[in-house]
Amino acid sequence: MDRVNAACEYLFDMRSEQRQVAALPADIVPRALAEGYLVQERLVRKILDRFGSRPIGYKIACTNELAQKALGVDAPFFGVLMTHSSHNSPATLLGSDFTVRCAEAEFGFEMAADVRPGPVYTADTIREFIGFALPSIEIVDHRYHNWQAVGAPSLLADNAIHGAWVAGEPCAGWRDLDFARHPVSLVVNGEQTFTGSGAAVLGNPLNVVAWLANELPKFGRRLSRGDRVTTGITTDIYLARPGDQLTADFGVLGRVSLTFTAD
Repeated sequence: MDRVNAACEYLFDMRSEQRQVAALPADIVPRALAEGYLVQERLVRKILDRFGSRPIGYKIACTNELAQKALGVDAPFFGVLMTHSSHNSPATLLGSDFTVRCAEAEFGFEMAADVRPGPVYTADTIREFIGFALPSIEIVDHRYHNWQAVGAPSLLADNAIHGAWVAGEPCAGWRDLDFARHPVSLVVNGEQTFTGSGAAVLGNPLNVVAWLANELPKFGRRLSRGDRVTTGITTDIYLARPGDQLTADFGVLGRVSLTFTAD
């Protein structure tokens, strides 16, 4: 078995068994981002087959400078959103389905048109390809003892440690919003509140969509009509527990909520 297949099988077993490790074995750990994406592609294919699922877009990780410095990278990386782990708000998720329940309030977008490869896209030029903005919460889930210690290739190989995604109602009236200044809050059990804004994600979540449009063609892909994109954490991290109720408030863009069962 080659290194990429071996890493894929190891990660798939870790997910299936919710087994935690310090790091991937040295003989199969991805040595570079490109190798990590090869592992991710095969892992996602196995996950899709297992759940009878299909891809619906992308999640972007490491969209702030602190996370990039912690992992020793100078850019984000992406994973794949899938139907079986994507939910409409309000959602109820089994707390026991996750090893880690890292809740992240994130700006989501839905593409209205295929994005042509070739041009270098910016926050301004990617706008014409976007149909809707969506309030969302991503649940990051991983099986590493310390995610900051394993490096970006190991994280992105595990589908960028994506666990689940909950999206609110699509909003068509987003074009006049200043996303960089747009406030976001994550409220936990109606008591604890974490605040942030779109400035946390590369200065503006549209910068993240533009980055993805520029990055995907390097891997033979492109953003397509109907794809959904979630752009990274806007507030401080909250590690949710079974029984928690979470609501992310995006103001005029709407709210999104989820509950973790306590079983």
